[in-house]
Amino acid sequence: MGIFSFIKEAGSKILGIGKSKSEKNLNVSEQRTKENQQENAKAASRLEENIRELNLGIDNLDITIEGDMATVSGEAEDQATREKIILVVGNTAGIAQVDDRMDVEDEEPEAIFHTVERGDTLSKIAEDHYGDPNRYKEIFEANRPMLKDPDKIYPGQVLRIPQPEERN
Repeated sequence: MGIFSFIKEAGSKILGIGKSKSEKNLNVSEQRTKENQQENAKAASRLEENIRELNLGIDNLDITIEGDMATVSGEAEDQATREKIILVVGNTAGIAQVDDRMDVEDEEPEAIFHTVERGDTLSKIAEDHYGDPNRYKEIFEANRPMLKDPDKIYPGQVLRIPQPEERN
């Protein structure tokens, strides 16, 4: 699928990665580089654990983090799972880009990714994408198990919006 961009400061704060402005301005020594590599490895491990806890179906999951980019590989059970894993990783504070290197057995049409803006609700997003605010439940279900409550979305969060199905 490629590389996806996210808002680095938005998202779940499960990793403890991301540097302050003063840290960015310091010259990085070899020791600091090793420490960063260790921190990135721990952060990647926490992300992998989070994905397993969400019971997202993927074999041979491997996540590496370098700077603010995460690279994800493995074999996802389907396209929706692939996209959910991208969102779990990308909607994490400190991650600005996700390089998707996952395989999926049965390719399906890709969902649209929508970045939540201030004032957005799932109903408003459903109206914008489907022309019907009552279809917000489809967006909620498409983002489970990451979303636990349809009223708890935040600016900067990226959601998957499934392609509208043909209606007869």
